[in-house]
Amino acid sequence: MQIPSTIITLVIGMVLVLGGMWVGQNINLLPIDASVNAPIYDELFQVLFTIGTILFVGILGLLVFSLIRFRRRADQIGDGVAIEGNLPLEIFWTAVPAVVVLFVGLYSYDIYDRMGGMVPLAHDHMAGASEERVWGGISSGSIANEAAANTLPIDVTAMQFAFLFHYPQGEILSGELHVPAGRPVTLHMEAKDVIHAFWVPEFRLKQDVIPGQPTQLSFTPTRPGRYPIVCAELCGPYHGGMRSTVVVEEPEAWDEWFNNNSTIDVSTT
Repeated sequence: MQIPSTIITLVIGMVLVLGGMWVGQNINLLPIDASVNAPIYDELFQVLFTIGTILFVGILGLLVFSLIRFRRRADQIGDGVAIEGNLPLEIFWTAVPAVVVLFVGLYSYDIYDRMGGMVPLAHDHMAGASEERVWGGISSGSIANEAAANTLPIDVTAMQFAFLFHYPQGEILSGELHVPAGRPVTLHMEAKDVIHAFWVPEFRLKQDVIPGQPTQLSFTPTRPGRYPIVCAELCGPYHGGMRSTVVVEEPEAWDEWFNNNSTIDVSTT
């Protein structure tokens, strides 16, 4: 008894989908997550990794099968049978990619919007927090005001080939970025010469730093540790060496660092 090709195709498709979902959920190729933004971005990566695995294994499997099954035999000296037109197949391979591309586009836009990507010249995952909604009698506006009052402002200057970090509250100038875990941080960035890009892979954040056009990057670090800051925009012959470090510390350790390095008496300000 021969199994119908439609049943075989359906079974293979189910195996591909289930296998791709398992790969997307269990294999992580990203660095550790160290900010509030990271899990949001990782959702999108898992979906794209799942879809990419299904397509890669499916297409590669079909290609290998076709090379073996339809290879030229030793006794074959003529051309293959000329087959033209298969309307159901053409509809299938047009509709499925269209649906996949539409889904990925809409989902990517939603993730980008949730991370604050639609805010002009800013990248603020808390951008939507100012909307007036109420949970348990507390308006989101008041929550946003409290968060803004607790935000740590830092001025970032990018130049060939270094980042400088200025803390206005303590008049600290540092070559490393020190931030406390769990506290919102807002970077006000400007470039002195050419376009640079501030990128921390563990934060899943990247923002261009543009001459004459200040930009802003807001985030909340979550995991104490030392993470690389990389310039992700070709900015000159020593672009590859334009790196720094963001040091995420426990609040008490950060307070000690801040007080030890502050050039003003912050207790009187």
